[in-house]
Amino acid sequence: MLALPTAQVEIEIPFHDCDPLNIVWHGHYCKYFEIARCVLLKKIHYTYEDMRSSGYAWPIIDVKVKYVQPLVYQQIIQVEAKLSEWEHRLKIDYCIFDAATGRKHTKAYTTQVALKMDNRELQFESPPILLAKLHAYSEAL
Repeated sequence: MLALPTAQVEIEIPFHDCDPLNIVWHGHYCKYFEIARCVLLKKIHYTYEDMRSSGYAWPIIDVKVKYVQPLVYQQIIQVEAKLSEWEHRLKIDYCIFDAATGRKHTKAYTTQVALKMDNRELQFESPPILLAKLHAYSEAL
């Protein structure tokens, strides 16, 4: 059985991500997910550069976000990313917690699919390179 990777990243909410009430604008949450997703992909040695080198692009086709509590200016958050599906697509689950209290503020997921870069053809199964990277990660644990 594969050991599925998880990653965490700590972020302090910057002023430029907030509205006049010092609450994070909803669109910035995707940026926090992206930061955690990059850390996750780096763990399995399949970064966006690796994807491009292997001949695949992985566009996001779906995002679902549940806003539980608002994030605010200067709050320190922990963003957790967990790979939950990998065979036909990449589905990554996210949770944003307050770093000090552990209180959950947001949960979400993104779905990405593989496209062959040379012809932009959708792949209905994950490319062998992804599976090899996940097996190597799992065996290294």
